[in-house]
Amino acid sequence: MGLIIQQRALEAAGGLRQVLPAVRKRDKALSDQIHRAMNSVVLNIAEADGNDAGTAKARFASACGSAKEVRAGLKLAVAYGYVTGAGIRAVDNALDEVCAMSWRLSGR
Repeated sequence: MGLIIQQRALEAAGGLRQVLPAVRKRDKALSDQIHRAMNSVVLNIAEADGNDAGTAKARFASACGSAKEVRAGLKLAVAYGYVTGAGIRAVDNALDEVCAMSWRLSGR
């Protein structure tokens, strides 16, 4: 996994280890959706890395969309008072970078 974008996505996933249990205690459905979307980010990036250019662009675009979904879920968790803004900041920053890189790699 030599792609920088993959490393940043995995850092974001690791950061969710602290956040998801707090969200899950209050809202299992939101926790599950954030978790699934984060899985999608990492797995789409991995799939893009091993595909032809056209398919890779589509997977990077999907990774961007899923990263935005994770960010939205985290912002909902903050809005609902499940976690603090400070508690999600590192994950949000990493996902912001993932979005920027994946958007560029998607050719959009």
